[in-house]
Amino acid sequence: MLNPNQLIMTEPKQRLLSLDFFRGLTVAAMILVNNPGSWGHIYAPLEHAEWNGCTPTDLIFPFFLWIVGVSIAFAMSSNKADPSTHQKTIIKAAKRGIILYLLGFFLAIFGKIISALTTESTILEAFQTVRLLGVLQRIGIVFIISSVIFIKFSNKTIFKTLIVILAVYWALMTFVPVPGVGYPNMEKETNLAAWIDRGILTEAHTWASSKTWDPEGVLSTLPAIGTCLFGILVGVWMRRKDVDNPTKVAWLFTTGITAVILGLLWDLQFPINKSLWTSSYVLYAGGLAAVALALCYWIIDVQGYKKFTTPFVVYGVNAITVFFLAGLMPRVLNLIQVTKADGTKTGLLVLFYETCYTPFFSPINASLVWAITYVLGFYVLLYFMYKKNIIIKV
Repeated sequence: MLNPNQLIMTEPKQRLLSLDFFRGLTVAAMILVNNPGSWGHIYAPLEHAEWNGCTPTDLIFPFFLWIVGVSIAFAMSSNKADPSTHQKTIIKAAKRGIILYLLGFFLAIFGKIISALTTESTILEAFQTVRLLGVLQRIGIVFIISSVIFIKFSNKTIFKTLIVILAVYWALMTFVPVPGVGYPNMEKETNLAAWIDRGILTEAHTWASSKTWDPEGVLSTLPAIGTCLFGILVGVWMRRKDVDNPTKVAWLFTTGITAVILGLLWDLQFPINKSLWTSSYVLYAGGLAAVALALCYWIIDVQGYKKFTTPFVVYGVNAITVFFLAGLMPRVLNLIQVTKADGTKTGLLVLFYETCYTPFFSPINASLVWAITYVLGFYVLLYFMYKKNIIIKV
């Protein structure tokens, strides 16, 4: 994922090493789960839930959006306090959000354009079938909207907005009959969010693995904004200078555990579901993020144990680079077709995996070792950039 501090207007005057560590850990985990050696051989915790439910992998994206919210609060508070800077701040946020969207769009269309150049298909056909939404696109959209809300609304109004978002989304998904189906439901292809995706995005521009719905779809972006607002509210509290550290930690734990409990209770009626980004999922994942930050804050910023943080801080400061390259590299290397001994052709990256990993490990362990190698390989690049103070920002 991207570095939330790369999405902000200015460097925060008050910086938490624990937040940098948490962000880097989240990004490294994203690279790990996004790059198995084989999608057919993955340990269960490194897979997404089939539909309802939540695995550790399902927590990574909401953790990141939540961290974006915390970072917004730390970075933009001085801008918020000065009305004369509001317009400039919002314009900058919009520009950066658009760049994020375009980066995601580039990753989505890159392979299609190369295919069009090497086959009888056309570039126009590539644009006619490209996925319009995705992880980077959602981050960009959520960042813009959440920044505007933070700058323009009071903290109390932000809290009320979060509650309204969760309640409205719940009502839409559970009470509004789905056209063509006749009743509200939470099934993959017949829920309201899927119907809206097909209507607005069309099946040609949704997630290629489904074609009928998108896990980063139109309607589910609404509660994703709620996840970011949750982080903003936590960031506002953590910036307070009239509260001592033990109180901040206790408040974070209490808020997190309360949100987790509420999410689990709501799950009984509105199931925790990442693909739909349900309201219960917002509370559950956001609550766990608060608990995680509380632990990191207490250990790193309060107790002063900082030596172990470097690897993940290295991953965090250039997160935009590692996320983009991690997505681009397989696309590029697998365009290079190599002829195997049996005469068949395969991508260079696939050949490397089949030659250097699968002969020496069981299928599932080969897949895991490949993913770990991927993370460590990018760490070498990022550590070099870190030591040279090379930070690529949007």
